Amino acid sequence: MASGVVVAVLALLGVWFVTKQFGHHLRLPLASRTCTVQADGEVVLSADQMANAATIAAIGVQRKMPERAVVVALATAYQESHLRNIAHGDRDSLGLFQQRPSQGWGTPEEIRDPRYAAKKFYAALKKVKGWEKLRVTEAAQRVQRSAYPEAYEKWADESQVLTRALLGNASGAVACTVGPTPTMRGPAAATALLQSLALDWGLPELNSATDLTGLTVPAADSRNGWRYAHWLVSHADDHGVKRVRFGELEWTAEQGTWAKVKGDPATQVLAEVFAAA
Repeated sequence: MASGVVVAVLALLGVWFVTKQFGHHLRLPLASRTCTVQADGEVVLSADQMANAATIAAIGVQRKMPERAVVVALATAYQESHLRNIAHGDRDSLGLFQQRPSQGWGTPEEIRDPRYAAKKFYAALKKVKGWEKLRVTEAAQRVQRSAYPEAYEKWADESQVLTRALLGNASGAVACTVGPTPTMRGPAAATALLQSLALDWGLPELNSATDLTGLTVPAADSRNGWRYAHWLVSHADDHGVKRVRFGELEWTAEQGTWAKVKGDPATQVLAEVFAAA
């Protein structure tokens, strides 16, 4: 016990010494690829968590589910997997919602597909009579049948913040940092981004810009524009997104934040991926 205290004290002294010697020049390692969501509250997620949350929200819209359903779905995924598409769990549970092949949720490959998993969750929720009037945790429990029925409620606030942002009820609300080496680049990145965007939102076929590294998404109104803009930023790390612009705001991977720019008509979302190396 005493030796443990000595080690802890020495570690603290080491931090103090380094700080004293180098002061404000000290640069401790910081986690890259993180996302901050601010919409009447703040949530911080890793890049993969953010991408999964954005897909869950988009699938909810595609399935014509109300906002409350998106809150329930996100709270469920928060509790079951912490918004990570995990390959294991209790018994044969898999994926974002820890759905079980043995219980008829689908094959392991299907359940590990975030779009498929989200669609199955919404379909099951829709069958729960009066789910709209239930607390978040009660609605989730009717679908999941967890051994911890109250556990979903602790994620309700975070899920409401994410829902407000991802469904376009806030402007410039999702800001992500992207690592120095994009996962994808060039025409391949633009093509994959367009395909993912169309699949998540159920959009008609979209075309990339003529330079093959950019794309334009029509926005019927500001809410739809911010839905797509926030989705694009949420998927910046896994699709090599370099820049997203909507109206008078622009997000860049270099800064990881939104900034005011010369205003464009808020009728389309513009995005650019990293050029091929």
